[in-house]
Amino acid sequence: MFKLSPQWSIPQLGTGVDEGRLLLAVELAIAAGNSTLRHFHERDFEVQKKADRSPVTIADKEAERLIRDRVSAEFSCDAILGEEFGEQSGTSEFEWIIDPIDGTKSFICGVPLYSTLVAVCFEKRPFIGIIYLPALGQIAFAMQGCGAWKNNSQGACVPTRVSQVSKLAECALVTTQIDSFGKRNAAPTFLELDRTCYISRTWGDGYGYYAVATGQADLMIDPIVNAWDVAAVMPVVIEAGGQFSDWEGQQKIDSGHAVGSNGLLHSAVIDLLKNRPTSV
Repeated sequence: MFKLSPQWSIPQLGTGVDEGRLLLAVELAIAAGNSTLRHFHERDFEVQKKADRSPVTIADKEAERLIRDRVSAEFSCDAILGEEFGEQSGTSEFEWIIDPIDGTKSFICGVPLYSTLVAVCFEKRPFIGIIYLPALGQIAFAMQGCGAWKNNSQGACVPTRVSQVSKLAECALVTTQIDSFGKRNAAPTFLELDRTCYISRTWGDGYGYYAVATGQADLMIDPIVNAWDVAAVMPVVIEAGGQFSDWEGQQKIDSGHAVGSNGLLHSAVIDLLKNRPTSV
């Protein structure tokens, strides 16, 4: 578990930036993520299946309510979109996008690679993103134009950067679920990537993008995503020096598919995804 302490602070980002929303987003991601840990460790929850058969637990719902309540109290004009409770309209140009547990399948299996994702969008574009990994006590966050940051082993806030791997044959590829490629009619594409890349692993969901933004992995590909899966990761990956797009190369969070990379690999991967092989 990671906790904000008097010694830990967000770096001075200069004037003219939305530090109020950034500070609240970091605080709420940590608080909501930490609220899931009792359930995660004690295994005291019932797993329900939504209409698409994806799992949901009381931990997901409690964490999202925590964030919604605070945002509504402190920025009542802002809209909110969350995975569990849908959309709440607002009157400002700001929208908060929440995934209280990204990686619920990992969560229900006792695997610590799940995250709490909080994004703030302005005029429909994410400009603040928080990736918090409660069971690992790790966080990465970013605001557009201000760089990306993470906590180090001493708990200090330090800049984070993507890797410098420039060849697919040397890269570490991560993804969330292999059979999702088949659902996007891209199963041969995964096989080609798996053959080409040096390492491929299903260390996916928000953790996969965190790994790219911190230089632990080089490429993350999602064939099927929702906006709440990627809104928070987009600014983190970009501000860490990488690139984020859909499979067409557009910086969008609502296309239903996504790629996050260290930037050096991005054009090669987008070319492959646009011209997907029909067989391998």
